[in-house]
Amino acid sequence: MTDADHRGLAGLGGLTFGTSDLGRGTRPGSVEDDAAIETALAMLRSDAYVDTSNMYAGGRSEEVLGAALAELARAERASAADRIITKVDRDASSGALDADQVRRSLEQSLTRLGLDRVRWLHLHDPYVIPFAEARSPGGVIDEMVRIRDEGTADAIGIATGRTPIVEQYIGTGAFDMVLSHNRFTIVDRSATTAFEQARSRGMTTFNAAPFGGNLLAKGSAHGSAYAYQPVSARLRAWTADVERLCAEFGIPLAAAALQFSLRSDLVDSTVVSASAPARIGQLCELAQTPVPDGFWPALAALPAAPTPIDDTEEAR
Repeated sequence: MTDADHRGLAGLGGLTFGTSDLGRGTRPGSVEDDAAIETALAMLRSDAYVDTSNMYAGGRSEEVLGAALAELARAERASAADRIITKVDRDASSGALDADQVRRSLEQSLTRLGLDRVRWLHLHDPYVIPFAEARSPGGVIDEMVRIRDEGTADAIGIATGRTPIVEQYIGTGAFDMVLSHNRFTIVDRSATTAFEQARSRGMTTFNAAPFGGNLLAKGSAHGSAYAYQPVSARLRAWTADVERLCAEFGIPLAAAALQFSLRSDLVDSTVVSASAPARIGQLCELAQTPVPDGFWPALAALPAAPTPIDDTEEAR
């Protein structure tokens, strides 16, 4: 990626809006579908990037984005389409992931979005196959490279959580970008090495789920999960300590959690789910909340968080 590409990801303070639940449970033409399209339009008109995937909401996420794109004027539509990031996924029924499935997944996504190409395309959660299989001749990595070479995508990436797997794919040198989730937050920093490796290769970096689920958005009293896992008593107590620190500096916990990612030199764009137009406004407000410089060293002085994430023995 060029320096210009990195700068192009800086819209709205480095935010990318996530759409994992966009359109979930809706039917085309329903009132709920209209509301989902309204949310998609707010994202696409915001100048931020928009992150989706073939499997999100059973395919409805891409369909809703495609419907929203179709409502835009030609010039606005072209600009918005350039800011959509999607991902190829394993077969939803069989779990199969090979070169043919990568191609099928991409074709499904393009049909749903109403596009003939995308700028940004990730390989999503390839942990369902051994890494040796993925990198074998004619495997999924070769197919991703072929898609880029033929011009159907401008940039290809690896998007998954498990850091040993992320680092393996970064090490191939085949990819232009990387997305990790839940592992570069005020609770867990285990993606640091992966992001440093990506930076050394000139890759674009996306950090998803800076709230770790809902814990760092809702706080110690109401947050129920971190990285898809129940919040332990120890982590809840640690979060309460951070909340007290935030109160001393006059900032919301959610602003601290979001800006931890936004301010990092290791992160080009921070991916946060946005479920409604009002939520988009809330996220922009959190991104722009003034955080006193003294907060960050005070946060660093706290004991390490008892993160529930353990990616050891995950690499194959």
